[in-house]
Amino acid sequence: MGWLAVLTLPLLAGLGGFPEKAEFYFLRLEYTDAPFVRRPWGRGWWMQDMPEAEIHFTKGIERLTRVHIGEIRHTPLTDNRVFDYPWIYATQVAWWDLSEPEVIRLREYLNRGGFLVVDDFHGDRDWELFEASMTKVLPGKPILDITDDDPVMNLVFEIKERTFIPGLRHLRRGPNGTTTVQPSAIPPRWRAIYDDQGRMIVAINFNMDIGDAWEHADMPEYPEQMTSLSYRFGINYILYSMTH
Repeated sequence: MGWLAVLTLPLLAGLGGFPEKAEFYFLRLEYTDAPFVRRPWGRGWWMQDMPEAEIHFTKGIERLTRVHIGEIRHTPLTDNRVFDYPWIYATQVAWWDLSEPEVIRLREYLNRGGFLVVDDFHGDRDWELFEASMTKVLPGKPILDITDDDPVMNLVFEIKERTFIPGLRHLRRGPNGTTTVQPSAIPPRWRAIYDDQGRMIVAINFNMDIGDAWEHADMPEYPEQMTSLSYRFGINYILYSMTH
């Protein structure tokens, strides 16, 4: 944990009291790790890229929009105050171990107007694990690719490109100071789940790591076009959740 994390720990102590008067709060989902990935030490996987990802991204929201940003927060689904927040971010979602009460609560949260963004999981096995969990949360709801004409692609920023947004571990220094991305063969997938009225309720960033792009936005080694795309997607998701 670097100096930035140490200085900002008071901002990340959970929900605390009820929200102050702000338009948007970056809310991260707490969850228990699945048994096969639990660490005997250290942080749970729900904390990956935290708090630098939140800090850098919320600064970008303030710079690029007029949205009034509140303090950074996190909560488990079992906290009733989750319904006070229209947007939740969850990372490493192939490795969450949602209990039955959490499954029911997440379903209720989404059906009552909540918006979930999931990120940083890769490959067929991760997809199967995540898909199985969402089948419990939203039985019968298909997972669809986000098309170019979806409102979320044209809300604040008009997004046409689908560039792979890698984790820092996927970047390699190339010749003459260039940056290469490995594994380059993994295609990114922007997918979603919609409610019966056609409103997007789950935005799925698969085979990519938007959280890393936010976390390392100030690193010269991280490609600018990938960080820029991660900010545009994130801001579109947020404004969609606030207006739909």
